[in-house]
Amino acid sequence: MVGLLDGYPRGPAYDEMFGPDGRPHPHMQALHDALQTLTADDLAHRAAARDRSFEDQGVTFSHGGQEWVFPLDLIPRLIRAAEWELVEAGVIQRIRALEAFLADVYGPAEVVKDGIVPRSLLTTSAGFWRQAYGVDPPNGVRVHLAGIDLVRDQAGVIRVLEDNLRVPSGMSYVVANRWTMARVFPGLFLEQQVRPVASYPAQLLDALRSSAPAGVEEPTVVLLTPGVHNAAYFEHAYLARKMGIELVEGRDLFCQENVLYMRSLGGRQRVDVVYRRINDDFIDPVHFRPDSVVGCAGILNAARVGNISIANAIGNGVADDKLTYTYVPELIEYYLGERPLLPNVATYRLDDPEVRAHCLDRLDRLVVKPVEGSGGSGIVIGPQASEAELAAVRDQVLADPRAWIAQELVLLSTSPAQLGDRLLPRHVDLRPFAINDGDQIRVLPGGLTRVALREGSLIVNSSQGGGSKDTWVLTSGPDRDLAADSEEGQSPAFPAQTVRGTKPDLGPLDEQPQQ
Repeated sequence: MVGLLDGYPRGPAYDEMFGPDGRPHPHMQALHDALQTLTADDLAHRAAARDRSFEDQGVTFSHGGQEWVFPLDLIPRLIRAAEWELVEAGVIQRIRALEAFLADVYGPAEVVKDGIVPRSLLTTSAGFWRQAYGVDPPNGVRVHLAGIDLVRDQAGVIRVLEDNLRVPSGMSYVVANRWTMARVFPGLFLEQQVRPVASYPAQLLDALRSSAPAGVEEPTVVLLTPGVHNAAYFEHAYLARKMGIELVEGRDLFCQENVLYMRSLGGRQRVDVVYRRINDDFIDPVHFRPDSVVGCAGILNAARVGNISIANAIGNGVADDKLTYTYVPELIEYYLGERPLLPNVATYRLDDPEVRAHCLDRLDRLVVKPVEGSGGSGIVIGPQASEAELAAVRDQVLADPRAWIAQELVLLSTSPAQLGDRLLPRHVDLRPFAINDGDQIRVLPGGLTRVALREGSLIVNSSQGGGSKDTWVLTSGPDRDLAADSEEGQSPAFPAQTVRGTKPDLGPLDEQPQQ
């Protein structure tokens, strides 16, 4: 029988399945062997079960006015325990430094006085809000939830691509992906000893409660959404349900004497913590956009006097500005006295005339990004761009150099992905999520692996045709919580099976997931 990975094409990128010698990486051997036992019909059958599961759960995202089932590739991405330790330590280090930076720039701004960053970095950043100056969060946390995007370069080195500290999305897809994969490949899932992700929402809720104003013993936490037409509304509703908190819109809230209340059938109810999923400029029409109908007038004043906590804090955008990103290694050394554990991608500040001139001479070899871009929009990949596209971005850079950065092209690592009845290499990145409760920063095991499903594409965003993979962080020792995801994902009619002997056992397909 011809295996699904026979004839797997190798490209110049680092491959997550195979080493340079063409053999599977040691931690990938069991998955490789298991996949080789599948036929194309088996794969199609399991893909159909995945699709039914996602449709039943309503796992969707919106783009261009249409709602789509979020693409989940069937082949998981595995990460060794030792490598995860590096990711975990590097992400924690980065968030500690960025928390210190935010507290500083909205306070004494010593980092500017000491010449580590120029004042212009703050004054020209669209994410820096003077309205947030002097607002001290109840427990000192501004980055309650972070999503740090990581890539692996051609040499296999893990690098930070960008930071997401405002309203990072994707956590719900991590949990939904695992729920589904535990049914589609139950035996393989248990064989691999995968660290669980089912506790993601509970850990986020604990961190939100910890950020409540002092003296509040049973804080009321709400999730503030722009509404059903938002692209990430599935996630808003999913997380609110999983955390057991109210999902509210701006019209459900009102402020009175700097206290925030929620309208309910039983009358008004005081709110202590707002997990907001709307952008800064829409959250409070008193201080930001007066035409906003999705925020709540007066909410910033309530936060300023310490009556509520807003997660993530207003003004975090100055810390995940892509120009600020270029200074993060220096910020780690300045605030922590440490060397960065995870390097940045080589990045150039185009507001420097000499650097700009050098980059413009080699645009066809660089990646040019808008500092305020998101979802992959506005990115120009030099080697893949036409002459017209390069000319257009050149004019844009010259017109507003502060609005752009340039990066060396990183050929993202590849991982096997299902394309029809074949497994083919596609480029991937990783967004691990970190939760800060004020006492400890926890990097949740796994995260959202995004995959560029279009051949040759380096842009993994769902709005640009990307999908996701379930990310399996392996453990080398016993973990009493290992069964958490699989138990939640089991149907009594199709119990998970462990591997006996040397033949990989993918487990029976659970065709009717229990809701």
